[in-house]
Amino acid sequence: MHRPVQNEEERYLLHQLHLAAALKENSIFVPGTQRGLWKLRQGILFVFFSSHTPCGDASIIPMLEFEDQPCCPISRRWANKPSEEASDNPETPEDEKKYEDLGSPVTKKMRLEPGIPDGVAHCQSLDNQESGPVPPTVSSSNVPTQELATVAGRAPSGAKVVDVYRTGAKCVPGEAGDSGKPGAAYHQVGLLRVKPGRGDRTCSMSCSDKLARWNVLGCQGALLMHLLEEPVYLSAVVIGKCPYSQEAMRRALTGRCQNVSALPKGFGVQEVTIQQSGLLFEQSRGAVQAKRADSPGRLVPCGAAISWSAVPEQPLDVTANGFPQGTTRKAIRCLQARSQISKVELFRSFQKLLSSISEDKWPDSLRAQELETYHEYKEAASTYQEAWSALRKQAFGSWIRNPPDYHQFK
Repeated sequence: MHRPVQNEEERYLLHQLHLAAALKENSIFVPGTQRGLWKLRQGILFVFFSSHTPCGDASIIPMLEFEDQPCCPISRRWANKPSEEASDNPETPEDEKKYEDLGSPVTKKMRLEPGIPDGVAHCQSLDNQESGPVPPTVSSSNVPTQELATVAGRAPSGAKVVDVYRTGAKCVPGEAGDSGKPGAAYHQVGLLRVKPGRGDRTCSMSCSDKLARWNVLGCQGALLMHLLEEPVYLSAVVIGKCPYSQEAMRRALTGRCQNVSALPKGFGVQEVTIQQSGLLFEQSRGAVQAKRADSPGRLVPCGAAISWSAVPEQPLDVTANGFPQGTTRKAIRCLQARSQISKVELFRSFQKLLSSISEDKWPDSLRAQELETYHEYKEAASTYQEAWSALRKQAFGSWIRNPPDYHQFK
């Protein structure tokens, strides 16, 4: 799965702006109508493909009564008596920890962890591996079909929704939070969440939330809006073969922002096309597990991440724990220890681009004041910041923002 990492897109767009500034005809950008601004060449579209459903809200997928259930049905007794949850809820703290430990980038390959019997590996195969939807873990007691919990919401066919796939993405502070009740009421939909992870809770927003934000603000970020006449939007989002719900995708990516208004000129809530492909990612947890059905041990992802951008210099960026692969402890503070898609390196590329353009051809937003730090350049992108402020006030008020100190580099 390709996670929505904005820095990768920024690196590519920066390179294309370098070409445009050098008046290269092969750039995707052409001069805009205002001084110092560029716009996409006619006919250029951006399509986002992910081999798996984005983590967070889009992964809360309804499970229908006629589907093959990876667990036994939830009884009405559990759904109607929350007071019994403490004693009857089979989701133990160990199970909750499993949900917290989910997720890995597409570029992580799987390996087998030795020493775990086949049966255990089979039972745990859905834990800790994917950032997308995870089948619920519930009691193995034999509950009759007529005791299925009746929940609000039905599929277009009229089938009952008896459960939902779980997401390991936890709600951010300030949101209502999940009920944790068994069955379809386990999650509350529409909430902002952080990416699932194995260690301490991250401050990085879930993939569903990032894509929803892109659908209003564009995927170019604040920095590049200084040089663009309008945001760069995705025309389509395509999901590979995996547990999928068109309704959940539409809700997560566009539904939560559909009433956002009073955006500055050029910004708007997009009607992005959302589709599913029949392609299965060969290195996905499910595919690898199927090939190793008879092998002992459970699958766990490695800690490396691979990013590729269509740029001539160092297109491949391989990192482990945030540093380029092979970085030693002694070299951590060196320039060579920076990822090509780190904020610092992207800011350096942006500054290099500005230095290649005569100041009298700079856009007004860069000529109005003396800017030095990364934070100052971002804040000076007034139309982008105005749109982001409107989005937060009207839809994403609990969005986690990094402290300004993190961006005070030059």
